[in-house]
Amino acid sequence: MATHGVFITGGTGYIGSRLLPELLKRGHEVRALVRRGSEHKLPRGCQAIFGNALDHATYDASVPPSDTFVQLVGVAHPSPAKKAQFRSVDFASGRAGITAAGAAGVKHFVYMSVAHPSPMMKDYIQARVECEELIRTTGLNATVLRPWYVLGPGHRWPYMLLPFYWLMERIPSKREQALRLGLVTLPQMIRTLVNAVENPATGVRIVEVPHIRNASVG
Repeated sequence: MATHGVFITGGTGYIGSRLLPELLKRGHEVRALVRRGSEHKLPRGCQAIFGNALDHATYDASVPPSDTFVQLVGVAHPSPAKKAQFRSVDFASGRAGITAAGAAGVKHFVYMSVAHPSPMMKDYIQARVECEELIRTTGLNATVLRPWYVLGPGHRWPYMLLPFYWLMERIPSKREQALRLGLVTLPQMIRTLVNAVENPATGVRIVEVPHIRNASVG
């Protein structure tokens, strides 16, 4: 297995804090963007890079020599009430990461997007869709992951919806939407991210819920 130099934004968050140790365990060189005072949240072996995820100019020079950029920054517990934050955090950090990766000549960009289209959370989805469009415009080789909801510690209430999903997946007219907007687990998400890092894309590769459930990138 080839090892990679990985630069991560959002490394101290819900998913990032689980991804970092796994990448380190597998021998990758990992650096994570953090604000000063948060470096203690990083696992041993991960290099702290100080900067502001919303302003690429604060960390542009620190992206090289990483060959892989993983963008995980986003508003915690998204809800319709956080419309303004989807623009000021999700879109702004995504745009900053894409700009920094493009300027650094990163070979592979891994972006945490969201399943779409959907009849709900349109502002959240729109911010992520615009970042996907920026990735294509920039010409980056990229893997775009599109989960809907990630089940894990503190994120367990949707388990009550599993019987509903089971039923919808068996109705032909509802099956596609039920699979695309299905639930995935935190371990499935971490394994898929690791696979994305270790199997770089050529062009833009989209990874939907069914592949995330199988912890694969297609």
